[in-house]
Amino acid sequence: NITKFFFTILFIITFLNTKTYSKNNYFSEAEKLFKEKKFLESKYKFEKDIVFNPKNESSYLYLAKIFNVQKNEFMEEQNLNTVILLNPKNEEALYLLALLNIKKSDYKKSKKLIKDLREVCSNFCQKENELIKKLENLEPKQ
Repeated sequence: NITKFFFTILFIITFLNTKTYSKNNYFSEAEKLFKEKKFLESKYKFEKDIVFNPKNESSYLYLAKIFNVQKNEFMEEQNLNTVILLNPKNEEALYLLALLNIKKSDYKKSKKLIKDLREVCSNFCQKENELIKKLENLEPKQ
């Protein structure tokens, strides 16, 4: 009985360690592939990472960047929205989503995203002026 119990515990610990390793490994492999501009391979790895770690906002952010390169605005927006859902203070996602909405000529949503970015910014503060200039080109004439 004790031997059976010991092997059961050992199996559970091994399984959990393997699962943890898989989570970290898929993300790090995907990030490496992304930096090498191997977007299809990295996309697959980020998606696998999400299976094991569905709350990893970084994987969704990288997927959004991949979809941007592939010019798939719908999927880019979906992934950026997921990042913001998981972390409403993610500056890079707010910035990229604001850029996307300016590109789509959505003045109101872009203005709100720039305001949200201003409230949380620490790294992307300097990008706010760039967004405001682009937004001014969209501003509705009165």
